[in-house]
Order: sequence, then structure tokens, then C-alpha cells
Amino acid sequence: MALVSAKDILVPARQDGYAVGAFNTSNLEICQAIFEAAGEMRSPVLVATSESAIEYAGYDNMLGMVKHLAEYFGVKAALHLDHGADLGVVVKCIRHGWTSVMIDTSKLEYAANVAATAQVVEISHMAGVPVEAELGRLGGIEDKVKVDEREAFLTDPDQAREFVERTGCDSLAIAIGTSHGAYKFKSEPKLDLDRLAEISRRVSIPLVLHGASSVPEDVLAKAAKYGAKLPGARGVPEEALKAAIARGIAKINIDTDLRLAFTGAVREVLAEKPEVFDPRKILGQARKAIKDVVRRKMEVFGSAGKS
Repeated sequence: MALVSAKDILVPARQDGYAVGAFNTSNLEICQAIFEAAGEMRSPVLVATSESAIEYAGYDNMLGMVKHLAEYFGVKAALHLDHGADLGVVVKCIRHGWTSVMIDTSKLEYAANVAATAQVVEISHMAGVPVEAELGRLGGIEDKVKVDEREAFLTDPDQAREFVERTGCDSLAIAIGTSHGAYKFKSEPKLDLDRLAEISRRVSIPLVLHGASSVPEDVLAKAAKYGAKLPGARGVPEEALKAAIARGIAKINIDTDLRLAFTGAVREVLAEKPEVFDPRKILGQARKAIKDVVRRKMEVFGSAGKS
């Protein structure tokens, strides 16, 4: 199946009460793991690429991998630009064949965010590509995105409605208490689900949750067992994600959990089999570990069987 617009994936998800994972990739093994899981689960999927991932793999290589795998496994898939910083990056992705883009100018003042987002929406829609925007800011670090906790703020429901009306964006990433990276919470994780419900009542387009990795205990334990130093890492509980989906979240971004799974698997092979120097035997285990994580997410999100 050819790559499809993210709108074709996310609108049904919002309407029918499930969410679709947007899984970040930067190489072949991660792409394979995502699509192997999607194929087995018959789940739609968004393959997310940050600017730094595109710099690492290259536009043509990234597009070629994702497009081929989508066709091979026959699942409904979109290639998504994650946290596009400006119009130039968005245009490059559209020209190379991305079928979904995000413009993240949430660091700007509200009026400037509206203006920048509306400009990207106008140009992207001319090419038939849907746009994800962001209102509110998350703490933590993900690739080039760095926001100090003191600067992070939550999304205002009334402002969200106005923002969508003024920009014409196709999906909206909101801030309800999550953050990027493996250290999302200093104490008991808590999302502002009441705020989410209010936003959902005012905004009918698909809502997006960034910084939503759960940092599973088994994945974290394996990485730590083989030398990873991740004290205090914690993520968003699966029950909280299910509650967010029930209140309108249709797209959930997952990156940290994949990195942790990859790291733990590679460390295990190198520690347990020091004689191994074949990259396929090392990265093959990492691919399997990521696939297991993605399968689990598809079950939790309710997207299994929807492609």
C-alpha cells in the first residue's frame, strides 16, 4: 500500500475512539521493527522523523525505506515530520514525499504561533499534505527540542479552539502534563485529564499527545542490567494513556521507549556474547526488542486490526 495522508489515519481514529502510534525512526532496523509490528497487528501507523533523524539518514533514504516497507507489509502508513522548526524544513519534506508534517512554533508568543502555523497550513494544503501544530509547551528534551520546566505550560481549552479556527491545522498537539525524554516526572505521574476533556469538547480535529513513552519497567531493567545509567527514569502509565484516548487523543508519539529497547538489546548482546562482531547479530536483537514494544503500544492504543 502506498503512503497515505495522516488525515486518512487520524480522522477515523478520533471518530472511533482509538489512537495511532507515531513511532520515531532514524535507521533501517527501527523502520523494519515498526512495520513488522504493524503488519502482524494490522495496525495503521505513522513513522515519525525528527530533523536530526533526517540529517542522519538522508531525505531520499528515509523516504525509500518507509515507502517500500509500507508497500511490502500492506498497511496504512504515513511518513511524518516531527517538530518541524520552520517553513523551509516543511517544504523540503513535502517535496521529498512526506505525507504529514508538523510545524512546532509553540515557543513563540501566541499571535506569532498562529501566524507561522497558518502560513505553513496554507502552503502544505496546496500540496495536499495535512499539518500538525502545537499549542502549549512540554518540558524535557527530545532531539533538538529543549524546554526548561519553568517555561512549560499547559494548553488552554478556549485558546485551543480559537487556534484551530484561525490556523486551519489538521491535528493539534496539546500540553496536559507530559514531557519529552525518559525523565518525565519527579513524583507520581499525573496528566490533566479534565483539561484534555475540555479541549476535546471544543476541538473536533485529532488531538496529539507528545512525550508519551511509558518507560516500561522490564525494558528499563534490561538496559540498566547491562550498564545503562538511567536512575529515576519514569514515563506515562498505560492506564493514563488509555484514559487520554477515551477523551479524544488520536495520535500518540513514542520515541524514548524505542531507544531504551534498542539500547538494552545491544548492551545485552555485547555483554553476553563478547565474541560477536557481526552487526546483523547485534542490531537484529535490537530490531526484535523494538518490535515487541511497538506491538504492545498498538494493543494499548486500540489500533490493532484497523488497517
